[in-house]
Amino acid sequence: MTAFLLASSNPGKLREYRELAATAVTDVPIELDLLPSFDQLPKFEESAPTFAENAAGKALHYSRFADHAVLADDSGLEVRALGGAPGVQSARYAGPNASDADRIGKLLNELCASGSNERSARFVCVIAVAERGRMICVLSAAAEGEILMSPRGAGGFGYDPVFYFLPLKKTFAEISPEEKNSCSHRGQAFQKLQEFLASSQSNVAANR
Repeated sequence: MTAFLLASSNPGKLREYRELAATAVTDVPIELDLLPSFDQLPKFEESAPTFAENAAGKALHYSRFADHAVLADDSGLEVRALGGAPGVQSARYAGPNASDADRIGKLLNELCASGSNERSARFVCVIAVAERGRMICVLSAAAEGEILMSPRGAGGFGYDPVFYFLPLKKTFAEISPEEKNSCSHRGQAFQKLQEFLASSQSNVAANR
């Protein structure tokens, strides 16, 4: 069993990661829990310009307050016609207290104002793991798609209703949670983590 503490106080994010861990692609089981007293710890400001820097910085920061390895992530939407925006600002794109509908509305307005017919976009996720101030790994994955003119679907969250995933010919808000876990940016990044852990354990066993 490999145990991680998630650098978050969000039970929804923990639930999503536990669902990903349950669909194991290797024989290395993963156990996840929230980092205790997360909201009482010194806060890490995610102010870096890249997902990787934010995820790695967060994992290193919180690992100094934990007895187990800490898993942190950063993710967001990059739209080509907007020069990669909203990018690392995805959650704060329409202001700190904006709703998902507000963020989608701003995104569609910005795309319209750009005058571009380019609709390609991608979701990016970077997962970082650190233990006691030492970086273990940084892994990334992306899901390629297009931005629709208007939302479709009642599932998902964030920008999912306007993100059209070409292989399934649906938005991320129209597919099942199981489908999303298998093809999403976070699902693919977590799969890479599973494969990394399996490879690491195999190397250790081979060197004994």
